[in-house]
Amino acid sequence: MADNDVEQQNPNAPAPEGGDGEQVLDQDEIDSLLGFNDEFGAGDSSKIMEQLANSAMVNYERLPMLDMVFDRLVRLMSTSLRNLTSDNVEVSLDHISSVRFGDYLNSIPLPAMLGIFKAEEWSDYGLIVTDSALIYTVVDVLLGGRRGTSAMRVEGRPYTTIETKLVERMIHVTLNDLSSAFDPLSPVSFRLDRIETNPRFATITQERNAGVLARLRIDMGDRSGRVEIMIPYATLEPIRDLLLEMFMGEKFGQDSIWETHLTKELLKTDVELQAVLGEAPVSLYDILNWQPGSQMILNTRIDDEVEMRVGNYPMFTARTGQRKGQLAVNIENYIKPQKTEDDEEKAAKGKTQKNDKGEG
Repeated sequence: MADNDVEQQNPNAPAPEGGDGEQVLDQDEIDSLLGFNDEFGAGDSSKIMEQLANSAMVNYERLPMLDMVFDRLVRLMSTSLRNLTSDNVEVSLDHISSVRFGDYLNSIPLPAMLGIFKAEEWSDYGLIVTDSALIYTVVDVLLGGRRGTSAMRVEGRPYTTIETKLVERMIHVTLNDLSSAFDPLSPVSFRLDRIETNPRFATITQERNAGVLARLRIDMGDRSGRVEIMIPYATLEPIRDLLLEMFMGEKFGQDSIWETHLTKELLKTDVELQAVLGEAPVSLYDILNWQPGSQMILNTRIDDEVEMRVGNYPMFTARTGQRKGQLAVNIENYIKPQKTEDDEEKAAKGKTQKNDKGEG
């Protein structure tokens, strides 16, 4: 008799077990667990399905200082764009989020202009996107369009050279303001590299890499549009530690009162400066046998420069002499501090930790 017939004739037989001793689920139970079976509560979302969906999301690392940078950018852009357009311009920050670069490129509504800019000091790139509504608004305002009228849109055609140049002027203003917004934290220069209209030609990092996306809304009277700034985490890596700090205030935590007080106290500090006339190895036996009048010969001559030290650290070279009947030294040169073995080990360890960090 076949095995299937035996199973049908023995309904009370135990269910088959897997290799690890656990009960194996049939297809109906699997469908029910994943939420595919309507008979088992189609309205309730399965926890496993939620976990599978959330696994594709980006874990947004909170960067408190970045919020303050973009808040400063909004204020700077409001003034700069008013000077550029001679119109009443209001800039607002919709939100800051974290997305994967590939997902963001696929979500850009076309037509649009994609500006690729480079952070010179960080040697990496970012992306600034201007939507079609803002493009036609900027062109209409800069070319003297009437206020209170919506900009005329002509869909289905590429942007002309004049339109590209006018939008490029606005992008330059925005990047200059973005550089100024980062200045209190870390000086950086953002330079526009090129403008693209096809997202495939605007790839600045791998599609799976994450980045910070800031969406800005620009209102010019009855007309409005959006600017989106996408900065990969790899670009922000050089200042990541600074962005993680919790600073308050416009000056990013700098306390001028405390700095002035600390400077004054440091200037009042007494430092013992020693003039080392010479050094020579002497055995302990000879030192114990020294008597009044004993002499020790040094290799230093009268015209040689002596070393001035603060503790164990050499600071200056000087020449000896007399002034008003007292011994004196005349400082000649400053001695640059040399790196010790401990400093080199710390620098090598810090470099290793930086290389071990993966991209977001």
